[in-house]
Amino acid sequence: MRIQRAYKTELKPNNEQRTLLTRCAGAARFTYNWGLRQKIEEYQASGKSPSYYELHRRLNVLKQTELAWMYALSKTIPQEALRDLDRAFDHFFRRIRQGQKPGFPRFKSRKRGIGSFRVWGKIRVEPGCIKLPRLGWLLLKEKGYLPTAGVKVLSATVSERAGRWFVSLQVEEEMEKQLASGPAVGIDLGIAHLATVSDGRMFANQGALQKSLERLARLDRELNRRKPGSLNRAKTRARLARLHYRITCLRREAIHQTTAAIVARTKPEAARPAVVVIEALNVAGMMQNERLARAVADVSMGEFGRQMVYECHWSGSRLLQADRWFPSSKRCSRCGHVKAELTLAERVYHCPACGLVIDRDLNAARNLAQLATGSSPGSNACGDGKVHGAGQVAVVEAGTERRLGYIPSG
Repeated sequence: MRIQRAYKTELKPNNEQRTLLTRCAGAARFTYNWGLRQKIEEYQASGKSPSYYELHRRLNVLKQTELAWMYALSKTIPQEALRDLDRAFDHFFRRIRQGQKPGFPRFKSRKRGIGSFRVWGKIRVEPGCIKLPRLGWLLLKEKGYLPTAGVKVLSATVSERAGRWFVSLQVEEEMEKQLASGPAVGIDLGIAHLATVSDGRMFANQGALQKSLERLARLDRELNRRKPGSLNRAKTRARLARLHYRITCLRREAIHQTTAAIVARTKPEAARPAVVVIEALNVAGMMQNERLARAVADVSMGEFGRQMVYECHWSGSRLLQADRWFPSSKRCSRCGHVKAELTLAERVYHCPACGLVIDRDLNAARNLAQLATGSSPGSNACGDGKVHGAGQVAVVEAGTERRLGYIPSG
């Protein structure tokens, strides 16, 4: 099958190249802000906003006079910046139609970081370097990671984070279609454990943020003591940015390792789960609890679900999602009894009906796994085609709105 994927790695630019990369990011930021200002002013004057093509024509006219400095950079940088602006407005109007919080596009500020830019065209990749339009050859810190043959390069996005430059190469490549035939598994996400699988595996939460809180607080106090505009304040800010980036990397790596181990893409067909079931959690609601908000944010449940979507697609597994009202923690995975109340402090599930004593998270994971086959006590099999009434919970295929079946909510 033909798929699109991105390979991201760190660049190793010299001082001259760093200056050029900063100029490119500045051009993208300038174009985005210029286009946003044009849209706002014209809408206020006439009630209509210019399209991408109209903004592109206006920008080409300005490049002949006021913006002649853009000719030294790749023409694709401002083009992609204007396309990003169009996508921002598309998302803005989509959220309005769906009744969500709109989030009007904001102007990009240098204070929030140098930013990024995207180029396409003549892009060449060698084991230790990459050639980008108008930028020339750039060394890579990791050799042999970017694909050099057998793929179609679509674009390259260059970004800066905590003083380090990265390139993300989007390619189209052929991947062998895989099929998984192993037993279905359910995954319960939590705070004490990042993920608990119905087969008994438990993946610990690394707690990247929690382990760095003391150092973060110390750097925050140091930053507040520095004189605004001073060189020492800039140094402290850079150290703080590097620490935040390290926390992000640790958290992302833990999720990558966990999702890869669950789908077992490198193992034989029979060892990979045919169906993976996760729960649609109300993460925004959980973040409202001031005692749990920091821990919930440190787990990154939303990112876990996003990675599971493509991991299952690549490994041939089917990903199902039970909605948030399914009582996976309150239901007994052996007899189907549902407790009326279950506090967060109860980490061991005691079933009053059949006497089952089991870890709370493992019990929830087994209940989710049973949704894949409809084997949960008292449930209906997925996709039985019957009309179901209130008090029942849908099982939805992740990434779609197609309901596959229902189970009593208890």
